[in-house]
Amino acid sequence: MIHPGRRSGLLALAAAALVLAGCSAPAPEPDPTVTRTPTATPRPTGTSAAVAAIPWQPSGQTTELASGLDAPWSVVPLASGSALISERDSGRIRERLPHGGLRDVGTVPGVVHQGESGLLGLAVRSTDAPDELYAYLTTADDNRVVRMPLSGAPGSYAVGAPSPVLTGIPKAGNHDGGRIAFGPDGMLYITAGDASNPANAQNVGSLGGKILRVTPDGQVPADNPFAGSSVWTYGHRNPQGIGWDSRGTMWASEFGQNTWDELNIIRPGSNYGWPVVEGVGGDPAYTDPVYQWPTSAASPSGLAVVGDTVFLAALRGQRLWTAWPTDGAAPVTAAPFFEGALGRLRDVVAVGDRLWVLTNNTDGRGSPRSGDDRLIEVRLTPAPGVKRPG
Repeated sequence: MIHPGRRSGLLALAAAALVLAGCSAPAPEPDPTVTRTPTATPRPTGTSAAVAAIPWQPSGQTTELASGLDAPWSVVPLASGSALISERDSGRIRERLPHGGLRDVGTVPGVVHQGESGLLGLAVRSTDAPDELYAYLTTADDNRVVRMPLSGAPGSYAVGAPSPVLTGIPKAGNHDGGRIAFGPDGMLYITAGDASNPANAQNVGSLGGKILRVTPDGQVPADNPFAGSSVWTYGHRNPQGIGWDSRGTMWASEFGQNTWDELNIIRPGSNYGWPVVEGVGGDPAYTDPVYQWPTSAASPSGLAVVGDTVFLAALRGQRLWTAWPTDGAAPVTAAPFFEGALGRLRDVVAVGDRLWVLTNNTDGRGSPRSGDDRLIEVRLTPAPGVKRPG
């Protein structure tokens, strides 16, 4: 069910607590050797929707796409070959050019950085012809989502003045959430941490400790579970990764406190238990995670789905977790890759049948290496025993 060798003790602890016996996903082989290639031109960005829903895993082949980033938090690949990257502390948006190199797109006004807060998640509605860039940021008063006109082409992208989409999300020096993404339904989903006030998570009247759902202009959709509220789910501590598989199932990663980090299937109106429960609690009043890790092994931030395989970028764990659901649900098999090879990992996004991964060694908690931080492309291969389609 899990990697053999040096990882078996740690993963067995997590798996035993989950009581997720009978997993049917293929057992992975030991980590492949990391092979780095020079900076290269990435292939045009595609969505994971066209990728076969088979178990995938990293091949070990990596390509450095950019270096010299300062506390990067989110990356948005565009079909033009460029990518937009947020830098948390400075509030800058950087453009990774199609043939390599970085340029400044601009600084988002009003960003106030303290601890884990600042300029966090980025999103666009369409990677093919983006006309607006959405951003999650911390201001002097709150966390909020804004949208900015996006114009130009590779080498000349520019953003206009921001206008608010959703304001009043509680802020703090940590537990700020910050991931934003457009779902298959065209709605904007937002992860909001409890802002270091656990009581926020169980208070449906607070935007803290939630996953939120609004229309692209910030209105409350009529089919949200709580009338007149942007709250989609509650009882979260600090969710920072969201994504959807080929079945439309929504997945989210979440930081635990001292014991368990979580991978959750997100269902509207559900209560995920924080601060009453951390990890699997077995209480029918709360929705348990489908997988959990000791906090030392994960601290998961960004999340991406390729076909039906879930990938999670781990900060403290300094590895890329790969999770194979069973028919798109629990039980789940998980295995780590690149342990310590890249350092802390903040974000991971699907680019066709590849991944783009942001390292996060310059955020004040890591140990920067020469060239950090970096944007890395990771090639995928079918998991052992699975044939490549086509």
